[in-house]
Order: sequence, then C-alpha cells, then structure tokens
Amino acid sequence: MKILVINGPNLARLDIRDSSIYGDFTYPQLVKFIEDGATKCGFMADVRQSDEEAQIIGWLHEAADAKIPVIINPAAFTHYSYAIRDAADLVKSPLIEVHLSNPMAREEFRHTSVISGIATGTIGGFGPNSYILALEAMKSLVNK
Repeated sequence: MKILVINGPNLARLDIRDSSIYGDFTYPQLVKFIEDGATKCGFMADVRQSDEEAQIIGWLHEAADAKIPVIINPAAFTHYSYAIRDAADLVKSPLIEVHLSNPMAREEFRHTSVISGIATGTIGGFGPNSYILALEAMKSLVNK
C-alpha cells in the first residue's frame, strides 16, 4: 500500500538546523529512514518536501482524490496555514501530523496547530522516530 509523507518548509535543510532541536540527520538520511520504516510496516512511502504552501496543498488534493493515507510534517505551516488545514481536511484516509521536536516544549507561538484538529492523530518530540511511530499507527489504522 502506498503512503504519502509530506514534509514542509526548511526540512530539506536539516543538516544546517539546530541539531539539539532537529537531530543529527540530513534530509536524505531522514528520507531513507522513513522509507525503510515504511517497508517494515508494509507500505511504499512516497516522501516529498516543499517550502511552498501551494505545492503541499496540491499533494494533499492528490492524496484526497486517490484515497492515499498521509503522514504530514507541516513544519512552520502547522501554526498558521488554514489553506493547508482545509486541504488536509479533504483527505478522508487517515492523516497523521508529525513533528521531530515537541512543539509544546518550544516557543509559545508553536503551541498552536491548525492541523491537529482535523488530523487522525499527532506525534511529536521523538526526532526521526516520530515518523516510525506514525507509520506504526498508520499500519494499525489501515488494517482495521
């Protein structure tokens, strides 16, 4: 089964971001980690990243139309993109929000997610393992 993993702005730049928050992975290492984890869960992961809101919205529309489950790390868009929220709400397959860091342990403006209210669930604070936890949760959801 195909699963779409969407990563938002600045995640392709993990190698130069604060490793105490985002970990030591480069983005290509993160992609491989996700793909390997997906394979172990019986999924084929299509991992994508964009710094552009419109592109992420298009990918969510694609997932909604094809009924593809989604794991999304909206990154900074988490806190204010109602357009991404509305597009994510169109996805009727399970949609899990993930974060490498724990937004609630960070700056106050990061405490609000406009995505979590429509997501099947939210996982954050476990570094790259947040994606593995989301994949395991997704496996359980799609096998119901």
